[in-house]
Amino acid sequence: MKKVIVADQAACVKCLGCELACANAFYKEPVSELSCIKITEKEDGSPKTLVCVQCGKCAKACEAGAITQNAKGVYMISKKLCVNCGKCVEVCPFGVLVKSEDRDVPSKCIACGICVEACPQDVLAIKES
Repeated sequence: MKKVIVADQAACVKCLGCELACANAFYKEPVSELSCIKITEKEDGSPKTLVCVQCGKCAKACEAGAITQNAKGVYMISKKLCVNCGKCVEVCPFGVLVKSEDRDVPSKCIACGICVEACPQDVLAIKES
């Protein structure tokens, strides 16, 4: 089983509620740059929601072994093992790992659902596959 956040791209109105809720929950600052979910734009100007698909590329890049997959298929970062090298951030194909100068450990989506709850358009959902 793998637990992931999925998005109905066509329903997004780019309100950024999901980004702000995520950043506020984990950094206590509603700042989009600190969010583990990103709303960008497609070439036609419509919103594009970028979420962690739990692909594991971050774990493969982590030389410290600080990123492991839990029983629900979610990759988690160990604060004890992470050396804050940033390699996981560099290899993320979706640009949704966050490295802040104020923290010793990058942040990534843990499929907690805070963004799902914050979305007024029901764009986001947690799925298990």
